[in-house]
Amino acid sequence: MGLGRLLHDHAEHADEGGTIDRPRLYEFAAEAGFFGRRREIFTRMAALSGARPGDRVLDVGCGTGYLTRILAPLIGPAGQVTGVDPSAPVIDYARRRAPGNCTYRVGAGQALDLPDAGYDVVVSSLAVHHMPAGERGTAVREMFRVLRPGGRLLIAEFRPPAQPLLAHLVAMLSGPAMRHSPQELLGDLLPQAGFQVEDEGDLPVMLSYVRCSRPAS
Repeated sequence: MGLGRLLHDHAEHADEGGTIDRPRLYEFAAEAGFFGRRREIFTRMAALSGARPGDRVLDVGCGTGYLTRILAPLIGPAGQVTGVDPSAPVIDYARRRAPGNCTYRVGAGQALDLPDAGYDVVVSSLAVHHMPAGERGTAVREMFRVLRPGGRLLIAEFRPPAQPLLAHLVAMLSGPAMRHSPQELLGDLLPQAGFQVEDEGDLPVMLSYVRCSRPAS
């Protein structure tokens, strides 16, 4: 059994990773998998998002709420972070650890029950690969819809190792999660949804990101 299958609920599609249904085990595996650098890496993600005091931030596929809790002090008491994830167990886990300016709800990125243009920043980390390939375009359009004009989007995903043998080994252990970079997962979906891609780059421990904005007009 691969690590991905152990941590996630069964996926009906070969190109998705399912939902996380063992939050405590996931947290333990994440700390080990990032080689003790998890907080450093996610702090960099939070900084890349551009979240500022007073911002309204949405985390699509928030999982156990790890990134939301790092974003919370950046936006301060006047701001608000909302985490959405389809897994009830991880939402319960996140709620029990939530700072006062974080709220969570069960829901899918492909069908966000949230108002138009309600957020200054949208983030999504290690979540796109959980979505069936045919539904990722819908999820990206939903992110665009809920982001205000001039708002910012950050998507971070796994980056497969460049060495073929290591990439094969990692794929065997992790399942679908590590087969594609964000650029491969998303293709042209971001510009097709209306986003302006501003920056792409790598993060430590086999991660990379795409940063976009919704045009102001």
